[in-house]
Order: sequence, then C-alpha cells, then structure tokens
Amino acid sequence: MLHIALVEPEIPWNAGNVGRTCLALGARLHLVAPLGFSLDARELRRAGLDYWPRVDCVLHAGFAEFLAAARGLGEPFLFQTGASRSLFDLPPPADALFLFGSESRGLPREVEKAFPGGGVRIPMAPASVRSLNLSSAVAVAGYWWAQGQ
Repeated sequence: MLHIALVEPEIPWNAGNVGRTCLALGARLHLVAPLGFSLDARELRRAGLDYWPRVDCVLHAGFAEFLAAARGLGEPFLFQTGASRSLFDLPPPADALFLFGSESRGLPREVEKAFPGGGVRIPMAPASVRSLNLSSAVAVAGYWWAQGQ
C-alpha cells in the first residue's frame, strides 16, 4: 500500500489535489498538523471536487502522533530538493510512505531525524526550477510507485 503524508501543509488547494490523486492511486493520505487551512476550507473542497468525502484521509494532531502511527507503514521516502538520491534510480517497494513538507519550508528537521537516509529527489533539468508544486510532486512520485506494482 502507498501512504502519502503532507507534513504541515499550508495551501488548501494543494491538499485537495493531493487527496484526489490519492483516491486515484488507492493511497491513504495523512495530514500532519498544524495545517495552514481548515478542512472545511472552500478551496480544499473545490480542488478535491466531489471526491473529497471518498478520500482515505487521516488527520494527525502533530508529528509525534503521526510518527507513532507511521512505523510499519512502508519504506519511507522523504522528498527533499537537495537529496542526493534520485527517486527514479530506486525500485518501487510494495509498501511505501512518502513524506512531503510544507510548501514554503519543506520537511522539518524532526522528520529527517526520525527517518535517516530516506531522502530522495525528483530529478529536474539543471538550473531550471527549485522544486515542483507540491501536488505535482505527489502525482509524479505516486505514479512512479504505481508503475512498479
């Protein structure tokens, strides 16, 4: 199974798009508070369309609660722009936990400490952009995983 965790996401329409992608992949979405929006936000519902009620979504009160639940969910992949390993150089595992940080700050250090050596990047053309939009990165990674199943 695939688990996708958004750690402290800030933008509701990104979370809505990620939720829709999770539904398409059959993945479980984990939202780790604090969130930069309400789950009742109009933008979240609009991006998730009428699919949002069907998204398998778990809300965690904070990283400590998430960490307690995350052990055993699958091989961890921490998506970081500066990671040395390319996602595409790795074989997709049967069970995976993808961790994505907030749009403006990335993953907190406590995440890196909890999952040492899990950093991966999505390759991009040199000197092109710093990173992809959060929901785009989730889609790229999710379908990389799905093609290996």
